[in-house]
Amino acid sequence: MKKRKEIAIYGKGGIGKSTTTSNISAALSDEGYQVLQIGCDPKSDSTNTLTKGESIPTVLDTVRSGKRVALEDIVYEGFNGVLCVEAGGPEPGVGCAGRGIITAVELLKQKKVFEEYSPDVVLYDVLGDVVCGGFAMPIREGIASQVYTVSSSDFMAIYAANNLFKGIQKYSKNGGALFSGIIANSINLPLHEEIIEDFSKNTKSTIAGFVPRSLTVTQAELGGTTTIESDPDSEQAEVYRKLAKKIFNNKEEYLPSPLESHELKAWAGSWSDKLINQSKEANCELECVARESAK
Repeated sequence: MKKRKEIAIYGKGGIGKSTTTSNISAALSDEGYQVLQIGCDPKSDSTNTLTKGESIPTVLDTVRSGKRVALEDIVYEGFNGVLCVEAGGPEPGVGCAGRGIITAVELLKQKKVFEEYSPDVVLYDVLGDVVCGGFAMPIREGIASQVYTVSSSDFMAIYAANNLFKGIQKYSKNGGALFSGIIANSINLPLHEEIIEDFSKNTKSTIAGFVPRSLTVTQAELGGTTTIESDPDSEQAEVYRKLAKKIFNNKEEYLPSPLESHELKAWAGSWSDKLINQSKEANCELECVARESAK
């Protein structure tokens, strides 16, 4: 039996983890791999760009319907044969959002989805604002062999990444999944790279790749597709292809070293000072140019 690669991709809400995950799935499918993407966010929109912008029924909604669940009720085929599953969430105001992940994974195992479809790669797209309860399951239970986080240079995204590192460190003592790299998203300036690189250095982690912000992605998503599908010859599509290949071939699995709260605050403060100083220097240069022009 072939060994499948199971990867969890975490990230703060709105940071672009679903966009990144779906483009990785699409790129790997283009390479000939059978890919299964499991959306583990209560919003249930992880796979939308793989299904022409259409939302698929979630596992929790299907279970709540009371009918007997068949494979075709929870597994849907998306772009280029990518298999799509959405765990779903509880009814509004009721229950734990992370419960959807636990229920989905248990049902997928019960229905022998992994044996039936025999995917080469399974990608779990997981909300990373909090790493507790069901959201921690891919790490805690060792379901995923590798964990990545999507982060920008914004503080709250880095804060979420640091919390993820704490979760990995905690659950690793009982056989939990290990870390494999930061996916730096929306990186358009050298300064953005410097911030992520410095955070990576301070947490003894690695960077899997840098993904620039691009209107190509926005255009694709407005049309309900991935960049790989809508604009396969674009520079952005090539960025995702390289990232997908690197992740598939990456064998790094290690424990990062999260910063304590006071250390993270001090680190952020040092970068705040640097930005203020750079801004002052830039303003001084502009004033000098203006004075010279006025002469």
